[in-house]
Amino acid sequence: QVQLVESGGGLVQPGESLRLSCVASGIRFSAYHMNWYRQAPGKQRELVATITSGGSTNYADSVKGRFTISRDSAKNTVYLQMNSLKREDTAVYYCNAKYIFSVHLDYWGQGTQVTVSS
Repeated sequence: QVQLVESGGGLVQPGESLRLSCVASGIRFSAYHMNWYRQAPGKQRELVATITSGGSTNYADSVKGRFTISRDSAKNTVYLQMNSLKREDTAVYYCNAKYIFSVHLDYWGQGTQVTVSS
């Protein structure tokens, strides 16, 4: 059974930091590109950051220079370090695993809430 379990969300003030974690089980972690998406109330889900199976990264323009995605293959875990958080970063953040050999095979976590408010 495949599971992606996110953690690390919470309530922070603007300018503060959070680190999200996503632990994957039931998949061969090295065969998946890992992504973080987010969905704010009333908005579509958007791709925030990607790290490929080979370690290449890509970011949405809105988070470049503030967020860092990384992966630890020994722990089957992907991280999202979020610095200089802004109110507009408030959203539910979802972990996603995409199989490198088929775009039609992917898995989602349950989401973790990040709220940036003073």
